[in-house]
Parts: sequence; structure tokens; C-alpha cells
Amino acid sequence: MGEASEVVIPIFGILDVTGEVIAMWAIILVLTVLSLIVTRSLRQRPGRLQNIIEAGVEYLENFFSGIIGRHHADKYFWFLGSLFVFIIVSNFSGLIPGMGMTKFCKAPTSSLSVTLGLGVASFLFLQTSGLRAGPKRYIKRFVSPIVFMLPLLMLDEIIKPASLALRLFGNIFGEETLTEQIYGLIPIGVPMVMMLLSVLFCTIQAIVFTMLVSIYLEETLE
Repeated sequence: MGEASEVVIPIFGILDVTGEVIAMWAIILVLTVLSLIVTRSLRQRPGRLQNIIEAGVEYLENFFSGIIGRHHADKYFWFLGSLFVFIIVSNFSGLIPGMGMTKFCKAPTSSLSVTLGLGVASFLFLQTSGLRAGPKRYIKRFVSPIVFMLPLLMLDEIIKPASLALRLFGNIFGEETLTEQIYGLIPIGVPMVMMLLSVLFCTIQAIVFTMLVSIYLEETLE
């Protein structure tokens, strides 16, 4: 675990940049540029890239609608959609040849600090959404059915995103470590099978994380 978070670039002794952080910055930059390109060249008769993006957005909207309803899916898609895209791209980045073999570039979600950051962002999103939906209802759910449930229910709110972060980190870090070890032992054939399995595995992890956040959001808004 220490090797996975090895400092690559120390900045003035304040910020320690690891390989996971470098990859995260690169992913954010690529997604931002891609978003700008697509949104600034929208056409009534879309090209291939716009078709792919629109199909992906429609799939995600239907996915979230099945959990929290169309109205809430449209309202909170900006966060849920961004969360899913970032996680799945971060997971898939570990499949790039050479990724993880060097300390300068590793899958962001194989770092506990990154997944905890996603957990904290999800926690703040859920609490803010609950407060905006109705402060009285938001407070009431922490004291129902009795006020003595307040400490336990507040602890539950903290445990939910923490468990998401730990689950995502453990699965991706374990998959990265296992693939690296197998590649060292059997460099031909078997690693390709592992990479094919990792495509399914990484997709499932992104779906599970965002699905659970959506379920928690539904509970918050009820």
C-alpha cells in the first residue's frame, strides 16, 4: 500500500504529488477538453462522437431514473453522471499498457486518498441535497422514531460514504496488485485474460458506487 502512494513530486513540502494524482489530473483534463469539444459543436444531425456521447448520457439517465425517478435523475445528473464517468475512466486507466508499472502513473482509484475524496464529495452532496429538499424533513429523519437514535443515524451517514471509498479502493488496488504480480510470473497469455476480466470488474465497481450513492440520495429525499 505504501508503494502505491509513493511521492513523485513534492511541492514546497506542502503537497505530495503521487502517480495516482498525476493520472487523476490527466483524466480531469481529458474529460474537460472532451466536454468542451462536444458541447461547443452540437448539431441537429450529430456526428459519430456526439452520437456516442448522447447514447452514454441517455443510458445513464435511464439508469438513475430507475432508482430515483426521472425528475430527480434530471436534477442531480450533473453530480451522479460526473461521478460515474470519472470512476469508470479512472478504473479503466489501469488497463493502459504500462500503467501501474511505474510510480509516475497509476490508476487514481487504486489510491485510498482519491477514493476517500470521492466519499467525502458524495457525503457533502447527499447532505446538501437533503437540506435543500427541506430542512425540517432533513432534521426529522435523524430523530425518528425517537430522538435517542440521533447519534446512530449520524454515524450511519458517515459510514455510508466511508464504506464506498474503502470498497472501491480495496477492489481496484487488489486488482492492480494481482495483475502486476501475475504479469511478473507469467508475462504471456494470462495477463491478457486478467485484463479482459478487469474490463468487466472495473465497470461493475463504477456502477455499484454510483448506484449506492443514488440509493442513499433517494433515502435522503424521501
